[in-house]
Amino acid sequence: MGWLHKLERLLMIVGVLMLGLFVGARIHQSVLSSAELQRFKARQPASADELHQAGLTTATPDFSLWSERRIRDYQESLAAHFSPAIAILRIPKIHVEVPVLEGTDDLSLNRGVGHVASTAYPGENGNSAIAGHRDGFFRGLKDIGLGDTIEVVALGQTKTYVIDRIIIVDPSDVSVLQPRPHASLTLITCYPFYFVGSAPKRYIVQASVADSAPANAHGSGQAQSELATFDQRADGR
Repeated sequence: MGWLHKLERLLMIVGVLMLGLFVGARIHQSVLSSAELQRFKARQPASADELHQAGLTTATPDFSLWSERRIRDYQESLAAHFSPAIAILRIPKIHVEVPVLEGTDDLSLNRGVGHVASTAYPGENGNSAIAGHRDGFFRGLKDIGLGDTIEVVALGQTKTYVIDRIIIVDPSDVSVLQPRPHASLTLITCYPFYFVGSAPKRYIVQASVADSAPANAHGSGQAQSELATFDQRADGR
C-alpha cells in the first residue's frame, strides 16, 4: 500500500500548487483590471467628491451576466498595452464603471467600451457615441429605463446625463449619431442581448446632460464609417 500513500501525497501537493496558481491568477487579474481606471484617475484633477466616489466603486467587472467568450477576451486583454482611457463611464443602476477608450477596435471593446470616432468626446458639448459588447459591459443596458442616470468622468469633472430615449434600430440606421437639441450621450450595443450569432439589430440608449444647454453640432461621415466597422465585427456580441 506504500505506492497508494505516495500517490495520495503527490495528488495533495498538485492540488496545493493548483490552488496557489488560481489565487495568484485572481490577484493578477484584479490588479491589472483596476490599472486602467487608476491610470485615468491619476491624470484627472481629483475633487473631494471624486475621491469619495472612487472609494465606493470597484474596478473589477461583475461577470455574472457576461458570456464565457467575453470573459475570456477581457482577461486576455489585460496583458495588452494601449493608449490611456479618455473618460470613465458609470451607470449607477446596473453598477457599471468602465473606462472609455478611443475607437471601437476589438482590443478596446474587450477591455472597456469605445468612443465612436468623430462624435463629441465624452463630457464635451455635442452627441458623444460610445459602443460596447452586448455580452460584456453593456449587457446590463437591458435593465435600465427612462429617467435613469449615466455619469461621465472626463476633463476633471463629472457630468450626469438622464436617459430620455431607448430605441431598437437596424445596423444601417446611423441617425442616432446626429446632433441632438442638447449635449447628449448615445450608448450603442447589439440586440437581442442573448441572440446566438450575429445580432440583427442595435440597441440604442440616449441621454441628455442634466443641466441641458443647446448643443454644438458634432458628427460626420467618419463617425458613420466607424459605426459601420463596429457592425461588421458584431458577430457574437
